[in-house]
Amino acid sequence: MKRISKIEDKKESLFLDFIGDSPTTRLLEYLIIGKDFDYTLTDLMNAGVSWSTLNRIFPKFLKNNIVIQTRTIGRIKLYRINQQNPIVKKLLDIFDSIIFRTVHEKAVKLAA
Repeated sequence: MKRISKIEDKKESLFLDFIGDSPTTRLLEYLIIGKDFDYTLTDLMNAGVSWSTLNRIFPKFLKNNIVIQTRTIGRIKLYRINQQNPIVKKLLDIFDSIIFRTVHEKAVKLAA
């Protein structure tokens, strides 16, 4: 049985191709895509960042109000992207623009 490595398992990302692939941008993309969901810190590791990297990046996200704590369940804290932050609103617009532009370009190519 063939094992799939993390590199082979990575999906193409229009946002990361445009902005650049780094742990910070991977985490940001993950939060943008799931903007309506709450996440634990452990959940955020699904963005493709290690625990130590997450613990280095995440305090900056909190300090800059990019993410907010939404609730606490026992000792578990849940977070989501702060859609009320003007900077986050711009990032969401950029994300949507990148996706729209790429889809539009591919539609034009298919139509030609």
